[in-house]
Amino acid sequence: MNAKQAGLEAILFGFSALTAYAVYQHGYIGFFEMMLSNAVTITAFADLIISLGLIMLWMRRDARDYNIALFPYIIVTIALGSVGPLLYLIRRFGKEPRRLVHPQEARI
Repeated sequence: MNAKQAGLEAILFGFSALTAYAVYQHGYIGFFEMMLSNAVTITAFADLIISLGLIMLWMRRDARDYNIALFPYIIVTIALGSVGPLLYLIRRFGKEPRRLVHPQEARI
C-alpha cells in the first residue's frame, strides 16, 4: 500500500462514517428528501450529479487503461455517491497501467 492509497482510505473512512450517520439520522429516503427540500440543497444535489457523472466518464476511460472492471464502482457511485470513486482510486493506485501501443508504433 502506498501513501496515496492510505490517504484515500482515511478520506473514505471519514466520509463513510459521515454518510452512515446521515442515513441513520434521516433514513435513506429521508436523506434525499432533505437534499430536495429547498433551492440551495437542490443546487448542491444537481452539482453532485454533474460532478459524479463526469467522474464516472473519466473512470470508464481510466478503467480500460488499468484493466479494471468498472461495473461495481458505477453501481456503488450511483448508490453511495463519492464512495464509488474513492474505492476505485484506492484500487487504481495499487495497479500498474497496461502498456497501450500507439497505432504508429505498431507499424514496421
